[in-house]
Amino acid sequence: MAQSLGRKNVPAGSLIGASAPDRTGIVHLGLGNFHRAHGAVHTAQAMAAAGGDWGIRGFAHSSDRVVAPMRAQDNVYSILQLTEHGARAGVVDVHRDTGVAAQDPAAVVAAIADPAHRIVSLTVSEVGYTRDPATGRLALDRSDVAADFVAGSAPRTAVGMIARGLERRAHSGEPVAVLSCDNLQSNGDVTRAVVEEFLQAAGASDDVLSFVATSVSFPNGMVDRIVPKTTDEHAARVADLLGVTDRCPVPAEDFSMWVLEDDFAGGRPAWEQAGVTFSTEIEAYEMVKLRLLNGSHSLIAYLGILAGAPTIDAAWSQDFVREAVLGGIAGDYLPTFTPPTGFDADAYVSELDARWRNPLIGHATTQVGSDGSVKLLQRIPDAALFHLRRGTVPHRLALCTAAWIACVAPPAGFTPDPLSSRIAEPARERLAAAVDGAVTVPDHVRRILTGGFFPDALAEQDDFTARVADLLTLITRDGVRAAAADVAAASR
Repeated sequence: MAQSLGRKNVPAGSLIGASAPDRTGIVHLGLGNFHRAHGAVHTAQAMAAAGGDWGIRGFAHSSDRVVAPMRAQDNVYSILQLTEHGARAGVVDVHRDTGVAAQDPAAVVAAIADPAHRIVSLTVSEVGYTRDPATGRLALDRSDVAADFVAGSAPRTAVGMIARGLERRAHSGEPVAVLSCDNLQSNGDVTRAVVEEFLQAAGASDDVLSFVATSVSFPNGMVDRIVPKTTDEHAARVADLLGVTDRCPVPAEDFSMWVLEDDFAGGRPAWEQAGVTFSTEIEAYEMVKLRLLNGSHSLIAYLGILAGAPTIDAAWSQDFVREAVLGGIAGDYLPTFTPPTGFDADAYVSELDARWRNPLIGHATTQVGSDGSVKLLQRIPDAALFHLRRGTVPHRLALCTAAWIACVAPPAGFTPDPLSSRIAEPARERLAAAVDGAVTVPDHVRRILTGGFFPDALAEQDDFTARVADLLTLITRDGVRAAAADVAAASR
């Protein structure tokens, strides 16, 4: 049996970037695969280029599923890069300490307060910002959020931990950046808003609020790398390539993109020497990611799930899915925003095609389709309203909405493909309650669109509600391909 991976036996030539020094400069919340294949990799490469004390102190939120094997391996792990033409593996060595936030929230608060740490980064998913889906504001009525307001209590939410850490940090006055690496539009602005709302609701002093306003920066950014869940097959492939056993490898595509505002109050690694783009056009890059990639990803996932396709590449190989998605990019998404300077839409779509058809990634459609009640708020309403206010109906956005409903809150009498049961949807119970008693598909759809799951501005658009209902009727009566065919005909 191969020797276990550890810092003392990193295979020669396999290190990605540089090993971090013992001193940590970054606190990271969310030790999932994405951070370990994205921010950690760019940081390792930046230290290889320019040095710096940028070791990472990382915290998983509530599980030691990743922390336990990382600790057993000196916090070293491998990246398995999967391409259409094969796989290669490398090792990342930048985490100097790891823990579980829920088990020791005081450690998280203390780490954020520590002046040696100049960046607090987070990958906690859209759900982790504990926002009200309809208003976008901090969900003050949530029990976990409310519990975090109690003075002296151990915070349970990521926002609570950050806010309490900054509250303590205000005593030293040392500047720091809080860097969201999640798929949220204006993610830095969102993070600042929920942290400041928390502090105000918790009765923070004027000195603390002033410190956060003047000495804490919240840069906006766009992140992009497809990182599927790890399987035993991935671990076996790493063992074959590196000759060591890694109990927490990270599979990832070879594409990686990170675009940031250069607004780091406490300094930062030389990420620009590690492939990161610093730009003043963050919003335009966000639109490219959130709409062309993420919005299309959702449509691929829900159509694929309804057609019994377990992975993104399997769904993308079906003509009706490709036609709907490519039509959605050209007709429903691209007209709704101004792309970044020099952006080549055709080249970007060609790149997306290569990423989505990659058979080695094995990205589960149910993973992409999870948390739709949160994700779709970033991907559908604004783009849909752009068209509706101009008198046209965005058919593919309506199709995505109908397909999501069919998967997670199907009308009475319709049973979607068994894959749909694997979708992690936090609003399943609320959706079921909202549609309880609905006797027609139009009533079913109206209850969801007007039930606080989407903004009022979209809920008031009767043409959109009617189109979603028409497409959901087709899905339940004739199948998802019939609904996609109807969309194709209506869009010609």
